[in-house]
Order: sequence, then C-alpha cells, then structure tokens
Amino acid sequence: MDAAVWTLALLADVAAGVLTADFVARDAAALRTERHPVSAVLTEDPVRSTAAVDGTGSADDWAGVRWTAPDGTTRTGVARVEAGGKAGSTTWVWLDDQGRLVPAPATAGQVRLQGAALDMVAAVTGAVAVLLVSRCGCAWLDRRRLARWETEWARMDRQRGGRKG
Repeated sequence: MDAAVWTLALLADVAAGVLTADFVARDAAALRTERHPVSAVLTEDPVRSTAAVDGTGSADDWAGVRWTAPDGTTRTGVARVEAGGKAGSTTWVWLDDQGRLVPAPATAGQVRLQGAALDMVAAVTGAVAVLLVSRCGCAWLDRRRLARWETEWARMDRQRGGRKG
C-alpha cells in the first residue's frame, strides 16, 4: 500500500509541476503580448528607491516620465527607470494597451525562478494531499477492520457459550 501511495504522490508531483510550469509560461507570454516598451523623457532626476539603497532591491530608480500614448496624447507618470539618468534624457517605459504605465514583463530568468518556486509549492501540496488522503483512507479501513474483528469475536464468544479465557 505504501509503495502505491508514494508512486501516486510522485505522479501527482510531476503532474503538478508540469501544469504549473505551463501556467507560468502562458501567463508570462500573455503579459509580453499585452505590454510594449515606448520611449519616454525623464521629467525629473531619478530618485533611488529605499529598497535599492539598503541593498535588498534592484539598481533601478523612480522618476517622473513623459511619453506619447498610442492615441497620440502626451501623458506623464512615475515609473521605474534605469539608474543614472538625468532630467531631459530618454528612457524606456512599459505600457499596456490603454497606454497606462505598467511594470516591465518578467525576464526569462525571472519566469524560470517563479516557475521553479511555484513548482515546489505545487509539488509539496500535491504530495501532502495524496499522503493525507492515504492516511485518512488507512484510518477508515482500520476502523472497519476493527469493527469486523469485534463483531467476529462477539460471534465466536456466543458460539463458545459466552465463556472468557
């Protein structure tokens, strides 16, 4: 029984990993098609984010930017830009289909990392679910077996005239 449960857990892990990897890849591809880079002008000098200053974030800064939307209007906003730019210089920002600022889509490395992390979560969850169902099933079968044993012992006791020992 244990070999079957472990085999089922392994198969559940593989299935969860494949499905999760496919989901992450499709999600990343969808974001890449929904977002596109456009040239923008820095309207102010970039400010280093707190996360980048304390060493836990990226080397990017935040700055006011101006860009031309797909409908031809000029828009402004605050975006993450490469470190080292100055007001008046050009940079790239990412827009959605409505011309709104959005974060850049994940790089291939970020997608792999996200996929690996979600694969691990899915694999552990799948294995725990299979093992939990297995243990609950074993407990249920044990209770049924014990009830049958009690019934059989009671029947045997009656056949022996109710004698103990």
